[in-house]
Amino acid sequence: MVAIIKTGHSIRRTFAYNENKVSNGVAVCIGEGNYPMDVDQMSSSFKLNFLLKQLELNENVTRNSVHISLNFDPSEKDLSQIKLMEIANCYMTKIGFGSQPYLVYQHHDAGHPHIHIVSIKVRPDGKRIDMQNIGKNESETARKEIEKIFDLIVAESRKEKVNFELSPISVGKINYGKIQSKKAINEVLSHVLRTYKYSSLAELNAVLSVYNVLADRGSENSRVFKANGLVYRIVDHNGKPTGVPIKASDFYKKPTLKFLEEKFIENKSKKATHTRRIKNLIDLAFVKDKPRFSELRNILKKEGINSVLRTSDKGLLYGITYVDHITKCVFNGSALGKDYSAKAILERCEKPFEQKREMNTQIINSNVIPTEEHTSGFISNNELQKIIDSVLQPEYTGDYIPNQLKGKRKKRRKKGQSNNQ
Repeated sequence: MVAIIKTGHSIRRTFAYNENKVSNGVAVCIGEGNYPMDVDQMSSSFKLNFLLKQLELNENVTRNSVHISLNFDPSEKDLSQIKLMEIANCYMTKIGFGSQPYLVYQHHDAGHPHIHIVSIKVRPDGKRIDMQNIGKNESETARKEIEKIFDLIVAESRKEKVNFELSPISVGKINYGKIQSKKAINEVLSHVLRTYKYSSLAELNAVLSVYNVLADRGSENSRVFKANGLVYRIVDHNGKPTGVPIKASDFYKKPTLKFLEEKFIENKSKKATHTRRIKNLIDLAFVKDKPRFSELRNILKKEGINSVLRTSDKGLLYGITYVDHITKCVFNGSALGKDYSAKAILERCEKPFEQKREMNTQIINSNVIPTEEHTSGFISNNELQKIIDSVLQPEYTGDYIPNQLKGKRKKRRKKGQSNNQ
């Protein structure tokens, strides 16, 4: 179990965050502590007002809200609500909040089971609860004891950080109703938008494509595009959108185009110092050998870098984006320098085939390069020359007779002349 404790200036905001999750169908309030009635008997306003009433006992406490998340191993997904409430009550008692009013929410919007606990720092007698070093001291001790009491999987480290692996959406398993799709997409967005540094929609989609998600503005003539709108969709392994498109404004975090454009500006400076890692790894791959393009992609993948390709309808490669899962930075190839663009990379790689002159001409004229997958079976230059030579040779015909073997043509006798002339 991993515990994360946060404090804030607004209990309203903390409360609203969890209640909005409930409204969106990705969370449920499973219990309470020290309230006068059960949660199923309380209205939303009563839950909040009960906390606000106790905060009025000491208005000098400005950082008054407490937001705790208890995160469990993905394999512990079958923990019942009763068990989760027992864990929450035990944890709150052990960290000194056993007498405080609190609400417990079970969330379903991540790849691991977890609960959120909402409480306040003002005691019933008006005194403030001192939370200095509570994470290192009381919380860490409570975590270890609870893991033993409830036979939970032991956290890998003492860091108060959740680092569960996010898997791509399984397109084959998803039920393409709005609720199921929204839940799956929301899990990906919650991780990617907060964690990765991207500075364009194309770069963001390069990351999202790893998890089978697409941020789609639609065609230039579409109503969504003209209104500066944005929808999120699940895509299959070929990148083809499928299922129900969901408007950006329907998600709690509101990842609209306006929101993303602000992130683009913010991330541009943050990721500038991380270009060297990708460039060094690419250059290092060419030091000893000249790898094929597919081999280079595998080398980078082993270092935590995905090479996301952009191809035309005919399968011709025109762009490459590098997604570094170590530094959480995304770079368009040409942004790293001309030596790291799609065209330059393919030219640096070993070519396992000879390209047709016709294709070479197309590349020169259009600046578009075919990938290995779409150039297999090309005729080599030598073979092409043999074909050309055979075509240009004189064609043999069966009735051809050399001049030497031909008999003399008889002259045609003019009318009125005798053969004796």
